[in-house]
Amino acid sequence: MTAAGGPEVLQLADIPVPELPSPSHLRVKLCAAGVNPVDTKLRKGGVPVLPAVLGCDGAGVVESVGASVTRFQPGDEVFFFNGGIGTEQGNYAEYTVIHEDYAAAKPQRLSMNAAAALPLVWITAWESLHDRAQLKAGESVLIHAAAGGVGHVAVQLAKHLGARVAVTVSGPDKAAFAKALGADRLIDYKAEDFVTAALDWTDGQGVDVVFDTVGGETFCRSFGAAKVYGKVVTLLQTACEAGDLKTARSRNQSIHYELMLTPLQLDMHSARVNQRKMLEAASGLIEGGKLNIRVNQVLPLNQAEAAHRLIEGGHMSGKAVLEIAPGS
Repeated sequence: MTAAGGPEVLQLADIPVPELPSPSHLRVKLCAAGVNPVDTKLRKGGVPVLPAVLGCDGAGVVESVGASVTRFQPGDEVFFFNGGIGTEQGNYAEYTVIHEDYAAAKPQRLSMNAAAALPLVWITAWESLHDRAQLKAGESVLIHAAAGGVGHVAVQLAKHLGARVAVTVSGPDKAAFAKALGADRLIDYKAEDFVTAALDWTDGQGVDVVFDTVGGETFCRSFGAAKVYGKVVTLLQTACEAGDLKTARSRNQSIHYELMLTPLQLDMHSARVNQRKMLEAASGLIEGGKLNIRVNQVLPLNQAEAAHRLIEGGHMSGKAVLEIAPGS
């Protein structure tokens, strides 16, 4: 990234192979990098240091290790959430470095492309449903944009936790995708009002939890779909009319914000170790055949600009990934 701006500011360039910054770091030869909406927001809004390498999600093979490393050795396959916010190199590159405590062993059942697509969306879903909402078996949850990157893993996590899951989607293809993931109630938000549908599904009570990955009017109207003492978790900055917030207040609902970037931004070591443990929990589900990640688009590294245009186009199910190879 050579400047703040449109996708064209992403330029293919040669940079030095990164050196290990501490004896506890690994150097990883990257095989793939996930592409996330946060990458496009950072590209448009600017980062502290330019030029910068974007990309928070990565997967690859450990090439070398520092003298104090005990968890990995050269040749190990790893995946992780690390860097890419402007102060530490991201993963749109052939090599990166990462502290050993933040890397997880790649599940054998996953390709490198799929492993690179998973970290940000899984950690976001876990922190939202497991940590913020404390979703429990038997409870009901409404997940917005269930065919999207975060949404489609959130559906699977909610089912794993034993919840009943309603989802909003648009169109028959996304509805079929969400149904295959285990969704119990499919709401095509273009064809029916999601608040009315959620109330009908819960005999007028409202759902225990709403997980908002959309923001705007969708977030503001979600209070009407949540029960008294219900919880609404959102990934977005929010601004609602007084009437919407009055609904939340009168129903004693709680609002939770989720930003999984915080531990990386604030250099919170223990929190980042916890996020790695979340990836290890995902690995267990993957190896047991209970979690899948949909990779919708795979592009070579030299088409990062095209990947950003794809993400900004919206309405894509699953994830986009940059596949990295020498000379790409």
